Amino acid sequence: MPKQADTRVRRAARVRRALRARAYGRPRLSVFRSSEQIYAQVIDDEKGVTLAAASSVEKDNRGKLKGATVAAAREIGKLVAERAAKAGVKAVVFDRGGYMFHGRVKALAEGAREGGLEF
Repeated sequence: MPKQADTRVRRAARVRRALRARAYGRPRLSVFRSSEQIYAQVIDDEKGVTLAAASSVEKDNRGKLKGATVAAAREIGKLVAERAAKAGVKAVVFDRGGYMFHGRVKALAEGAREGGLEF
């Protein structure tokens, strides 16, 4: 019987494979959530570089964001959108990383849209 982490990794690979088919050269907004933190990166897969990143463990965010809440995820979404705009990225594909589009993952996506990213 597969462990829960193994099934999430398999789901993430399946989602990523589908994203590559319809990315059309756009960077990927990748999400990772742990039980205590949330992380987001805008990745250019063609070049293999991270264009922008934000997380709830950054020194500036630790004081104002209390743990891994929906409100914290929305703020991280806005922050990664702001940093992506500075890097010249306007449109991305959303990589939910094998997680359900619900709760903190959905809040991060909504925050990124509010911040100006299109997907």
